[in-house]
Amino acid sequence: SVPSYGWIKQGQEAGIKAYCGRQRLNINGAIDIETMTVVYRFDDTINADSTLALFEQLERKHPASEVINVIADNARYYRSTLVKEFLETSRIQIHFLPAYSPNLNLIERLWKYFRKNVLYNQYYETFLEFLKAAKRFFSDIRRKKHRDALRTLLTENFHLFAV
Repeated sequence: SVPSYGWIKQGQEAGIKAYCGRQRLNINGAIDIETMTVVYRFDDTINADSTLALFEQLERKHPASEVINVIADNARYYRSTLVKEFLETSRIQIHFLPAYSPNLNLIERLWKYFRKNVLYNQYYETFLEFLKAAKRFFSDIRRKKHRDALRTLLTENFHLFAV
């Protein structure tokens, strides 16, 4: 549970239910901001292997593309030997963002929107219920409600400053 807002009468206390299991949901994904299409995976861990699986999904999703440009942060698994070897023969070209610039990483905006819609002020009795809610979010992401909200969040309008 992620409390985001609420009203409590002054002088009273309110408890917030929370699932205290030890399971973790790891989501790795990429978004095409022109079509608002998301390619995503639920993995046990995010590492070089899961990244390669995501890249293979991207290539299958875009069979006609000569080049698939992926903009990524500086996570270690993107720079692993395994990923570098894969990229040598892949149609994927990876472009790295400057260090410590999550504001430039549009997928981070998607994850924030995901948390707002799936986690904020929500309680899931079991991990399976939470997993179903996460899957439902991604299956509904192209619906008008999400598409319009994401169009405003996932823009390439960045302020440039002379250095």
